[in-house]
Amino acid sequence: MDRRISDHDFDQGHAVEKRSPDCVMRLSRMGSFHQSRLSFMRVLLRRLKQQNWSFDRPIWRIDESGVGVATYRAKGPERCYTLIAFAHDLPPEKRSDRVIADAWDATFTLFDGEPTEADIQRLSGNVPRQEAGRISEQELVLSRANRSVRLFDHVRSALAKGEQPDVDVIESVGYLMRTTAVYGAGKFGAADRSAWHGRPEFAGSFQPELLSVFLIRAFTLDLVEHLAACDAPQTAVAVDPDLRRRFGVGNSTGLGMAPFLINHPALIHSWIDARETALARVRSLENVGPQKLERLSQLCSRALVNVQGWNSDHLLQIEKIDALRADLMTLIEAFPSIVEGERKPFDTLHRWAETSLSLEGQEQLVSLMIEVNGDLVDDLAASMMADEQSSFRIDGSMSVTSMRTLMNDAYGWAQEIDYGLPDNDARVWYVSEEKLEPRLGERHWEDVADYEQPLQPGRDAARMMADLSHWDGGARLAAFLLQHPEHRHIARRAQRAALLAYAEIRDNTISSTMLPIDLLRCKLSFFGATKFDPRSDRWVRITMFQGAPFPYELTECDPDDMAYPPVEGRLDRSLPTT
Repeated sequence: MDRRISDHDFDQGHAVEKRSPDCVMRLSRMGSFHQSRLSFMRVLLRRLKQQNWSFDRPIWRIDESGVGVATYRAKGPERCYTLIAFAHDLPPEKRSDRVIADAWDATFTLFDGEPTEADIQRLSGNVPRQEAGRISEQELVLSRANRSVRLFDHVRSALAKGEQPDVDVIESVGYLMRTTAVYGAGKFGAADRSAWHGRPEFAGSFQPELLSVFLIRAFTLDLVEHLAACDAPQTAVAVDPDLRRRFGVGNSTGLGMAPFLINHPALIHSWIDARETALARVRSLENVGPQKLERLSQLCSRALVNVQGWNSDHLLQIEKIDALRADLMTLIEAFPSIVEGERKPFDTLHRWAETSLSLEGQEQLVSLMIEVNGDLVDDLAASMMADEQSSFRIDGSMSVTSMRTLMNDAYGWAQEIDYGLPDNDARVWYVSEEKLEPRLGERHWEDVADYEQPLQPGRDAARMMADLSHWDGGARLAAFLLQHPEHRHIARRAQRAALLAYAEIRDNTISSTMLPIDLLRCKLSFFGATKFDPRSDRWVRITMFQGAPFPYELTECDPDDMAYPPVEGRLDRSLPTT
């Protein structure tokens, strides 16, 4: 094994700087991010293993038709949490991934502690109703999921016959169920974030939600094995452990998540700053041992196997997958000659990728280089949070000259866009009256402009800068805002962005060519999602925890070593076709 890294491994006078926001915070690049060891699923599994959490299933009251309740208990050093799963008999005509659905194959809540029978009875009348029901501060998460009917039925049938399901069929889907919502942080009566954010087991972002999904994954496999045994008790078998890990949990995510990156500038900065700090540390590293370079080379091959199992029917995504596959083959072939004899091999690799690979390939390499340097970067996971609710008062004493300088630093890119052109001011973010969900309308085709939400900071900044240009530089910002109160929100954003380099997306979020899936892909990559499969430019399916150990395996398995599938003769080096 490589020795641990020390300060002597760095040339302190020539440390590589973090990439600039102008490079990183472009939608095309953000929409090419991949999961890494700093992603929240990975952080969760690492913590569960390090803290020696234990898991069991106290209740399994599911009948032969697949209806009932089950509980999954997770015990840590200080606390216990229980996933309560309600399984339902859902008619095919009611199965829908849309947010307006009112029935699901399974519904869930994560209970803070161990529920009593009275708790389960109370929740049985509310959790299956989701938005129409109410949960309490004893519950941390509310979720629901639908079966992938084709794969679920295939696995059930095969197991009932005493056979293992077909690997190719599994890989073509990747999950038995997909969640259509995972609500937390106070929604529908659940415990507010302030009730649990100080708990060490939840340090970071979205840890209760992802603990729920991790336990939901175990439930989906238990359910299909139970139903197979009910169908044929004499012949049914369980899923082989190695095959079992190929199942993740699917997720359908739409526009409701897209504005998150815009509405949470401090949090997004903390995520991306940690990732860029990790990359800078890795690129600055000298005296890299041969074992670490060999591991990176092996991971490149494992990443190629992962790409080969990534399917999509979306033309743009097919092109990106093909480009990534070609990039990885190029990288694998060129790797030995690129790093040989280099003083900073990771920096050399990164600079080579900037001119030789697509954005997909560049960002995949970033994740892989971070992957092999856990001893150097894992501490950054603790910084990936922010208090977005803390007040930030506008500094009205700032001079107009200082405000112009600040605006140019944060939004100079916006001045290059002519928002008077219809294509550059084409979209309107608004909230639907029926479901109170974010929507994206067409400004010039629909009557929605009066309902516009402040989700176009570039355009608003350009307008503020235009008005600032007519003011005397010595005047105070407070005087300017008294005459132009419409700019208060962007003045606040700009002053905050001045302290947070990666707080602002440096692209036009209302352009006719803007792809909301880039926003979704960026956020979901930080969750740890894989195999992004857009169904349009506004919603995407993903897989979570695929390849990861199950709860009962954490003591035996290294979850970080399972983030990419093993090669095992599965490497196809033939050129992709478009």
